[in-house]
Amino acid sequence: MTAIRGYVAPTTETGALGVHSLDQFVLAVPDANVAQEFYGNFGLDIARDGNTLAIKTFGHEHRWGSIVEGKSKALHHLSFGCYAEDLPRLKARIEGNGVKLIDPPPGFESNGFWFRNHENLLIEVKVGPKVSPDRKSESQWTSAPAGTAGAAIRQNWPPVRPRRLSHVLTFSRDVDVSIRFYERNLGLRLSDRSADLVAFMHGIHGSDHHLLAIVKSSAPGFHHCSWDVASINDIGLGAMRMHDKGYAKGWGLGRHVLGSNYFHYVRDPWGSFAEYSCDIDYIPKEDRWPAADHKPEDSFYLWGPDVPPEFTINYEAGEGS
Repeated sequence: MTAIRGYVAPTTETGALGVHSLDQFVLAVPDANVAQEFYGNFGLDIARDGNTLAIKTFGHEHRWGSIVEGKSKALHHLSFGCYAEDLPRLKARIEGNGVKLIDPPPGFESNGFWFRNHENLLIEVKVGPKVSPDRKSESQWTSAPAGTAGAAIRQNWPPVRPRRLSHVLTFSRDVDVSIRFYERNLGLRLSDRSADLVAFMHGIHGSDHHLLAIVKSSAPGFHHCSWDVASINDIGLGAMRMHDKGYAKGWGLGRHVLGSNYFHYVRDPWGSFAEYSCDIDYIPKEDRWPAADHKPEDSFYLWGPDVPPEFTINYEAGEGS
């Protein structure tokens, strides 16, 4: 394994230990060409890398996601980044919790270690740069002055380019057990939750309100990946362009309660979603977020259209088929 040097952990509270970022998600789909078209139209920088697709954002070298081919759509694994000095400590803690380490899957070299969570989801912890933000992402709230047009004709608007991956939401059979697993092993902290239905977790070194979210289902799986954009206008423009490309199903425009972000979800060809997101809450490393358990009817979205029935379906569990 090749060591990566120079990623030094900043000062955090005494005894705190945890990953700093969701480094990437890896999704298996039946046809990588379909994925290349979908994510390319979404505004992401897609490139072939051997037998996989690398998902990046324009102007950023980090690989936020990967696509591999499989018999059906499935979450292949999640990769979390940590500081170099924290890797052996995290490894010792995870092994001390009785979690068995395993070899990396073929084609995925690593400077870290691998294991499976309580629902058999493959997870990597690796050394790498902190790609979760160190401050709240700036959003654009501009108004044209009097005498000036605020919007140009469609063909003159530049394409929407997401700036970074914000978070992923995964399905789980038991949200409570998942919270405890990620707290004990990865050092993630609960931001907010709603009963046993959904939970949102953040990183201890400073991150968005959630870098990982967990929603209850009959089986584990992948619900959506969320991409930060600069403005509500970008959300609307991205949604319109995806609709024009034939991706008409989704949900939005709206605003969430837990995380506060504005959103529009675009349904992908496999029944999961890609989200345009703007102005999500941020939790600095010095802060303790006042995590709370919120009533379901008060915690999903502040405003927006009715939720489509297919939004809650977990196709990896055979639902909706």
